[in-house]
Order: sequence, then structure tokens, then C-alpha cells
Amino acid sequence: MFYLKDVSYKDIIQLEELKIGEGIVTCIVGQSGVGKTSLLRLLNRMNNPNGGQIFYKGELLETIEPVVHRRKVMMLSQTPLIFPGSIEENLQIGLDFSEKTAGTKEEFKRVLHTVMLDKRLDDDAEKLSGGEKQRLAMARMLLLKPEVYLLDEPTSALDEESEMAMMNRFIEEAKNNQGTIIMITHSKMLAEGYADEVINL
Repeated sequence: MFYLKDVSYKDIIQLEELKIGEGIVTCIVGQSGVGKTSLLRLLNRMNNPNGGQIFYKGELLETIEPVVHRRKVMMLSQTPLIFPGSIEENLQIGLDFSEKTAGTKEEFKRVLHTVMLDKRLDDDAEKLSGGEKQRLAMARMLLLKPEVYLLDEPTSALDEESEMAMMNRFIEEAKNNQGTIIMITHSKMLAEGYADEVINL
């Protein structure tokens, strides 16, 4: 799905060759500062490499319109963007930005259940805890059904038991939607439990 050849970015990333497969869970691991987040940002064109080439499904990434690409390859950062308003409005705004049809309350409740966010749709999204905001953003991704889910430490605010339960549900639904998951994690349990491939930077 992704193919990187002689890719460099600042003085952080130097990759001679890297292939990331389609329809699988790939975990990116490594010490802090080795470029894990920078790699995700390269994959969804938030950043551009200083050298080398990145291909997505055989197409040179720099030739793809960034906005179009990011609707297919979505990234969840460690501090996801939460908009003023209710949980329902935050879920709907993602659909609006991606030019998808309006969601239903039933769909919204279903994705909240998937990510184990036990909140009302009319609750204030900005009053959620850090971990709850993370899960709200993950629910928003599930609604959008991208081709690729780029996840930067998606469970950093959860305990291990909650982490495994929630990710089990999330990965199952993403795979049912024919999604590919590329995930940064410091959790050895998560990597061992779900990764089809592991990239060690």
C-alpha cells in the first residue's frame, strides 16, 4: 500500500526502503525522538520528505492532492482536535469536512459504544477528559471509514485492561470496513496482540 524509497526528513528520518501492507495492522515502535510521528505525518502529507519518494497504491504521493489524500489516509494525533459543542456535533463535523452524508443518532451511538465512550450525544465535548477526547476522535474516524487509519499512541490515556478491550473493538470494525491500520504504540501488549507487522525505527 505504501512504498518508501530513500526517504529522508530533516535529520530525523533516513529510510532506504520501507513497505507497508494493505488490510493489516502495522505497529511502529522505537525510542522517543526516532521519527515515529514524523513518519505518520509523511504518510498523510502533513509533511513532505526532504528527499526520496513515497508511493501510495503505486501513485507518487507528491502528485496526489493533499486534501483528497487525507480523506483516505486519516491521522489521529496524541492531542486530537475537538471542536466546541456537543459530542454529536463533533461526530457530525467530521462527516461534513469529508463531504459525506449526515450521520444518524443510531450510528453515532454505535461508534461511541465501539470505543467504549459512555456519554450522551448532547454532552459537552470540551469537558471530556484527555482519554475520552481521544476515544471521541477515534469514533469520528470510524464514521468516516478511511482507507488508512494512522494512530499516534491511541491508547496513551487508558489503562491496560481498557486499552486492549477498546482496541479490540476498534480494530475489528476498521477491518470490517476494509481499513488498514498503522499505529504508533509504546504498549508491548498492544503490539504483540494485534500487529501483523512491526516496524522498529
